[in-house]
Amino acid sequence: MNPINQITLPITGMHCANCVATLERSLKKLDGVENVVVNLSSERATISMNALKLEVSDLIARIEQAGFGVATGEADLVIERLADDNDARVLERALEKIAGVLEAHVSFANEKARFKYIPTVVSQADIRAVITKAGFKALELGNNAEDVEADARQKEIAHQRYLLVLGLVFTIPLFLISMAHDFGLLPLHWFSHNFLNYIMWALATPVQFYAGRSYYSGAYKSLRNGSANMDVLIAMGSSVAYFFSIFIVFGAISGHVYFETAAVIITLIRLGKFLEARAKGRTSEAIRKLMGLRAVTAHVIRAGLEKEVPIDDVCVGDIVIVKPGEKIPVDGVITEGRSAVDESMLTGESIPVEKKPGDAVIGATLNKLGLLKFEAVKVGKETALAQIVKLVEDAQGSKAPIQKMADRVSAIFVPVVLALACLTFVGWYFFAPQAANQLSHALINMVAVLVIACPCAMGLATPTAVMVGSGKAAENGVLFKTSEALERAGKISIVVLDKTGTITKGQPAVTDIITAGAWNKEELLRLAASVEKGSEHPLGEAIWAEAAARGITLSALSGFTSEAGHGVHAEVEGRKIAVGNVRMMIARGYSMNGLESELQRLQAGAKTAMLVAIDEKVEGVIAVTDTLKSTSKEAIAQLQKMGLTVAMITGDNKKTAQAIARQVGINAVLAEVLPEGKSFEIKKLQAGKNIVAMVGDGVNDAPALAQADVGIAIGTGSDVAMAAAPVTLMSGDLAGVARAIRLSRKTLGTIRQNLFWAFFYNVILIPAAAFGFLNPMLAAGAMAFSSVFVVSNSLRLKTIKI
Repeated sequence: MNPINQITLPITGMHCANCVATLERSLKKLDGVENVVVNLSSERATISMNALKLEVSDLIARIEQAGFGVATGEADLVIERLADDNDARVLERALEKIAGVLEAHVSFANEKARFKYIPTVVSQADIRAVITKAGFKALELGNNAEDVEADARQKEIAHQRYLLVLGLVFTIPLFLISMAHDFGLLPLHWFSHNFLNYIMWALATPVQFYAGRSYYSGAYKSLRNGSANMDVLIAMGSSVAYFFSIFIVFGAISGHVYFETAAVIITLIRLGKFLEARAKGRTSEAIRKLMGLRAVTAHVIRAGLEKEVPIDDVCVGDIVIVKPGEKIPVDGVITEGRSAVDESMLTGESIPVEKKPGDAVIGATLNKLGLLKFEAVKVGKETALAQIVKLVEDAQGSKAPIQKMADRVSAIFVPVVLALACLTFVGWYFFAPQAANQLSHALINMVAVLVIACPCAMGLATPTAVMVGSGKAAENGVLFKTSEALERAGKISIVVLDKTGTITKGQPAVTDIITAGAWNKEELLRLAASVEKGSEHPLGEAIWAEAAARGITLSALSGFTSEAGHGVHAEVEGRKIAVGNVRMMIARGYSMNGLESELQRLQAGAKTAMLVAIDEKVEGVIAVTDTLKSTSKEAIAQLQKMGLTVAMITGDNKKTAQAIARQVGINAVLAEVLPEGKSFEIKKLQAGKNIVAMVGDGVNDAPALAQADVGIAIGTGSDVAMAAAPVTLMSGDLAGVARAIRLSRKTLGTIRQNLFWAFFYNVILIPAAAFGFLNPMLAAGAMAFSSVFVVSNSLRLKTIKI
C-alpha cells in the first residue's frame, strides 16, 4: 500500500502571492508532507503527504496557525434503523473516522446526523455510503457537495461586501469633511479646528480597526511566520497616517491630519478586494458548468419495478431507463433501444451520435429520440464527467513554468518595498530641501510607497489565465492535464500525426483479394482470417470482419504469434500461415511469387497490402484501406495556416503513406516506422530546439506521446494513449488539435500581458510614489484596481472563439 496520498483543501483568507509562499513554506515544514502547490486564483492547496505520519486535521491546524482557514460544509441527514443510543454512538464513531469529516453528531432522539466536512476531500455520497455500510439508511440529503465550497466563497464575498459598505459609510463623510475643510468651505466659526479633527478621528477609527481589522491580524500572523505579505504593507501604511494624525490632535506635533487618507486607503483596498473576489469567482464558472451538466436523478429497474433514485444511489450493474429528452445519468452500455445522443456538451461535436445495443453512453449527455435501456458501468467519481472535472481541477491547481519568475519576485517583494519605503522617508526627511511640515511630507510619501506596491497582481497573473483557459478548453472538448501542458502547447512548432485512427477513421475494410493462382480467393481469405482472429490490430480485424460478412467459417488455429510492425503467423489445419507486410516476408526469406507489380499498384492507390504466405510461400495479397476522416484535410490545412509543420507517421510502406499524405495535403511523411521506432523519430525531430507535438490514439502510440514535448491523445482511442498524453481531445476530430494550440497561444499571450502589467505597474509607480508624485489615496486606488485588471484581462479568454 502506497502511504503517499494527495488531497486538495479549499483555502480561505489568502490575499496575495506572499500568502501563497507563506502557506507553502509553512505546510512543507510538517514531517510527512512531500509536496505542496497552492493556487491563489482557485484558492486551493494540493498536498502530497504520508498518510502514516499525518492526518487531515494536522494539515488544517497548520493552515490555521499560518493565519488562513479551510472552507468547510455542514449537512444534516435523517437516519433510519437506529435501534438505540448505542447505535447512534457507533455511527458517530464511524463518521468521525472518515478522512475529511471534521465533526459528526448523531442523535438517537431525533434520528438525525449532523456533520462538518471538507468538500474537496470527501463528498456527501461517500458519507452516505459509510452510513449504509454501517447498516443504517440516510435520507434527505442536504446541499449538493459541489455547492458547499461555492457557498463558503459566497459567504466570504458577502463579508467583504459588508466591510466595504461599512467603510464607505464612514469614509465618504470623512473625506467630504476633510476636503471641505482644506478648501475653506467650512466656516471656522461653526467648528473649532480641533473639534473637526476629533470628528474625523471618530469617523476614521471604525474603518481603521473594524473594516481594516483583517489587515492587522493578517500582518501579525504573517510576521509571526517569518514573512511579510500585502497585509503588512496596508497595515503599516494606513497606521502611519492614522497614528501620525493622533499625535497632531493631541498637539505633540503640528501639521495636517491624515485621518481621511488612512480611511480611504483601507476602503479603496476593500473595494478592490471585493471586486477581485467577484471576478475570481467567474474564473471557475467552467467547472460549475461541467458539474451542472449532471443529471439529478435516474430511473432504474429494481425488483422488476421502475424507480426514480438520486444519481448518487445508482450502482454498477443497475439497468437504467432514459426517455427521449432526458439526460443520461451515468456511463454505461446500451442493452435495449436505439436513439441519437447529443454529446456536444462533452466532446464539442454538434451532430448527435447514433446509438444501438452494445454501444457505450456517457453520463450527462442528452438522449434525443428513442427510449434507451442501459447497464450502468461507471458511477460517481468514475464517470467520464467526474474524471473530466478532476482533470480540469488538477490543471487549474498546478503551476505553469512561466509562474516561477513571478513566485521568485513575490518572495522578496514585500521586504524590498519596506526597505524602499524606509529609504523614501529618510530621503524626504533628511535630504529634501527644508520646508514646513518636513515630517508630514516624508511620512506621506512613505505611506504612498507602502500602499502602491501590489504583489497580488503578480500572484494572480498566471493562475487566473490558466483557470479560465483550461475551463474554456474543457467546454470545447480539449482537456489539459497540467498547466505546463497548456503553456507548452502554445510553443509547438511541429505536429506529428499518427495515421490510423487519427487522420483516418481507424476502421479499415478489405478492398481487393489477389491470388498467385494456386489458391482461390475464398480459401485465401479463410486461412488469413483464421489467423487474424487472434489479432487486435485494425488491419487484422478488417480481414476477419470481411470473412464474417461473406459467411465464411473460420478454422481453429494454434501457435499464434504476433510480430509488432510486421504481422502475425500461426498454424491452421496443419499449414503454416503468415499474414503481414513485405518486411515480414523478406525477413523470412519468402519469395514474392510474381506479386510485386500488384503490390505497387495497390500501394499507389493508398491501399495497405497484406501478404498471405502458406507453407513459407507467398500465395496472395489482401488489400485493406482505411477511410479518411471527413475533417482531416481541413484540420491539417488549419494547422499549416498557423505556421506549423505537419508530419504523418505510420508503419505503412512509403508509397501507401505518400498516397494518403497527398490526399490530406501533408508533405512530411515518416513511413515504415515500427511501433518502438515512433518515439525515436519524435526524438530526432526535437533536435534543434523544435517543440514537437505527437497526436495518436493507439496503445503503440503511448511511448511517442510520452516522448513528445506535448502528447495529444484522441478521445476515441485507448486508455493507455490517454494516460500517456498531457492533452486529450474528447472527440476524434483533428480540428481539436488546432483548437488546443490556438487556445494555448491565447492563454500564453494573456499571461504575458498580465505579467507585463504586474511588473510595469510596480516598476513605474513605486518610484513615482517615492519621488512624491502620488497621493497615498490615489496610490491605494491604483493598488486596489491593479489585481482587478489582471483578473478581468484573464476573463476575456471566456469570450474568444477557438
